[in-house]
Amino acid sequence: MTNRNSPAPSTRRLQLDQAAIDAAAKSLDEGAVTPGYGPWREDIVKLLNDALATELVCILRYKRHYFTANGVQSPAIADEFLVHANEESVHADKIAERIVQLGGEPDFSPDTLLERSHADYDESTELQAMVRANLVAERIAVESYRQMIGLIGDKDPTTRRILEEILTDEEEHADELKNWLGH
Repeated sequence: MTNRNSPAPSTRRLQLDQAAIDAAAKSLDEGAVTPGYGPWREDIVKLLNDALATELVCILRYKRHYFTANGVQSPAIADEFLVHANEESVHADKIAERIVQLGGEPDFSPDTLLERSHADYDESTELQAMVRANLVAERIAVESYRQMIGLIGDKDPTTRRILEEILTDEEEHADELKNWLGH
């Protein structure tokens, strides 16, 4: 049964918001940031800067563990730490680039890195403790990115996609580290 007040299905059309398109064409100084980003842009930049801090701390932790790992299993595990450090560096670069695209400034300040990071730095000297510390950090990253993706939703599809790609990598890191426990 069709409602007499609604158009028949064959006459409905998807239409773009022409006023929003016209508004986007007016402020060229904003680059890719159009008025459609609305009030969420600054919140998203803050989330991204915290994620950037987390990635930077993870790079430092993995690098320390790479250089200080020792023991029978250490060469293979240390190599994995280096791979993860390099992948975290790629994540940090993607996040910093997105912050700039949104008109923000990436915060690389070492003075506040640990307080902004979701994950901790670790100075373990025993190989299994290193693996555990990195697994904990990856699990924290997985949950943090999952929550950020939920918060951003459809407010910023580009940032959401970037975070989804990073989340996939973090899940793989966690699985790989889990496999090293007990070796």
